[in-house]
Amino acid sequence: MSSPTSRRIIHLDMDAFYASVEILDNPALQGLAVVVGGSGNRGVVCAASYEARKFGVHSALPILTARKLCPHGVFLPVRMARYQEISAQIMEIFLRFTPLVEPLSLDEAFLDVTASQSLMGKAEDIAREIKTLVRETLGLTVSAGVASTKLVAKIASDLNKPDGLIIVPEGMEEEFLEPLPIGRLWGVGRTTREALAMIGVKNIGDLSHIPLAMLTAKFGKGGLLMHESAKGIDLRPVEPRQDAKSIGHEETFTKDLRDKKKIEQELLALCCKVGKRARSHGVAGRTVSIKVKYSDFVQVTRSLTLSAPVADDKSLYQTGQLLLAKTEVGIRPIRLLGISLANLTPTEASGQLSLFAQGLDKTKGRLLYEAIDTISNRYGCGAIIPATLVKKKQGNQGEQD
Repeated sequence: MSSPTSRRIIHLDMDAFYASVEILDNPALQGLAVVVGGSGNRGVVCAASYEARKFGVHSALPILTARKLCPHGVFLPVRMARYQEISAQIMEIFLRFTPLVEPLSLDEAFLDVTASQSLMGKAEDIAREIKTLVRETLGLTVSAGVASTKLVAKIASDLNKPDGLIIVPEGMEEEFLEPLPIGRLWGVGRTTREALAMIGVKNIGDLSHIPLAMLTAKFGKGGLLMHESAKGIDLRPVEPRQDAKSIGHEETFTKDLRDKKKIEQELLALCCKVGKRARSHGVAGRTVSIKVKYSDFVQVTRSLTLSAPVADDKSLYQTGQLLLAKTEVGIRPIRLLGISLANLTPTEASGQLSLFAQGLDKTKGRLLYEAIDTISNRYGCGAIIPATLVKKKQGNQGEQD
């Protein structure tokens, strides 16, 4: 393995990704304050265009607050399937330059291009070419940071958005970090910033001059990490994508739900989405978990590990109902419901979805779900749904009218 100072790592971060995809699909939104996160008043902002950010709108901000800050904004629901589709194309471009791609989310990744430079040129040239390819192929912009460590590359990519490129030469890491606020370092939150301010630390340069013994005495192991980070030291390698550990979906409701039947309908809708995603990835899972957040923001989770892996909607729903019975659903109003599938195995290895509907031949069950998924892929998720969800959709349409 090459030494940290000889590595060249690129951190690539798509600019306002979800909002940019919405503008890409609807050019009429260009120049408008676009906020992705829901059309109602519940939930939080997932992404905001740079026009919306001028009004103080940012990720994780409550939607209701965002509407007050930016009442003229265009508020759109999350279209996760579309973002995943574009993300896959972005990652494919990254993989043309190195197999060492570590995605952090749908819209950002680390690339170790140390070994790629002999064939493709310097790391900064590779970063420029990637930016050009993403723009010309997908019509989106990506900001890049190039450095010898993951820590410095990530900080660099965030300093000149949108469509930025910052290169930190080898040996210049500490000098680059010196004037930046300490909040730029990973793991330095508000409490730590306040504690550091008490000893005169305002920027990363101040932190780098604090004796290690003083930092470890005050912050323990965290002090050592801060000391190394302030000097740009980060030995972590770029680790290619690992198989997903779980597949899940959750929903924050426009209004708190108390009616048990409506909650079960929402659970079924979630199971259909999770089942479809599991089957599309060719996996099944043995552990089913639900997450419930009550109206007072108290959150509970319940899990059950089955004797055999599942990936069909019915088995997920039946298990989910058992888990719901172990909560206060129907007694206390809820604002969020989620279900996930873990302990994943490839369906070929798991004997192919062994709990397909009781009394239904396994081959027929597999073919049934393959047909359902094919129709959904072609005509949209709402093209074929359980009968109980038809009432739910009609009821929702009536309310909107």
